[in-house]
Amino acid sequence: MSATPKPQDNIAQGMVLALIGFSCLSVGDGFMKSLSGEWPGTAVAALRYTIGAAGLGILLLLREGRTGFRLPRPGAQLARGFFVALATLCFFSSIFLMPLAEATAIMFVNPMLTALISAWLLKERAGAVTWGVTIIAFIGVIIVLRPNIATLGWPAILPLIAAFGMAFVMIYNRAVSNAGSVLLMQFLIASIAAPFLVVAAVLGHFSGFEPLHVPPLNWHVLAICTLVAITASFSHMIVYLATIRASAAAIAPMVYVQLLMAIIIGVLFYNDYPDAISLGGAALIIGSGLFLWRYSRRKPVQLAEETAR
Repeated sequence: MSATPKPQDNIAQGMVLALIGFSCLSVGDGFMKSLSGEWPGTAVAALRYTIGAAGLGILLLLREGRTGFRLPRPGAQLARGFFVALATLCFFSSIFLMPLAEATAIMFVNPMLTALISAWLLKERAGAVTWGVTIIAFIGVIIVLRPNIATLGWPAILPLIAAFGMAFVMIYNRAVSNAGSVLLMQFLIASIAAPFLVVAAVLGHFSGFEPLHVPPLNWHVLAICTLVAITASFSHMIVYLATIRASAAAIAPMVYVQLLMAIIIGVLFYNDYPDAISLGGAALIIGSGLFLWRYSRRKPVQLAEETAR
């Protein structure tokens, strides 16, 4: 008879699964960057989410039947779809314009933004620590952005807009937690995001702005978008399995492996070598996120101790 897994074994397994899941997300971003110059970010995002929604819909039908297609808490679901569309649109466009590692690093300001926006929406007062680490993280963002703003202008802030979008996604994800199966939640966010992205791609195509013109679909674009749709869904499933074996708080720091993978992919395939100053800015962002994570874990314990006194 096999021994019962120890709690520390489960945590280790969860962390390994999280590393695999988050690494796969960066690999998908690397594949997406290869489409730069072939299709605009608007069209790539639309195609990727359309394929993802179709695939998830088929899986939902096979697993839960027609009764599985529900829309619990429609307002929050609409918000999830809109903000993930905004975040995806901005992030995909940003990696076509700037090094993958720098765009990824800026996205990691998301935890601080989530904390501040949560306090605003819930009418709670954000503490001095939250404000402090957010300011430090934004200093890191400015450092990372400095060469891109000089060369790209306003498009350089696209990953920052994407981070804001993902912060709202995280908040609305909490609002629909336990509203349905994980598969249903993935299908809903993809199927709601896809129409927003299709509209953005169509408007961009007919805007007359040449960089947003959508050329005819070719096999390479279709293959990459399909691959990324599959790997992204696989990655999210792996991360979900990781949270079953270990708490979300335990695996949260593993998300920063994405930056390491982004640096490796950028150097190996796109000759994007981040300079020391940019790496320093990325370190400020990541350090702020890790500090906020540790602080948020310790705070409930401190409050409980104070209450018990």
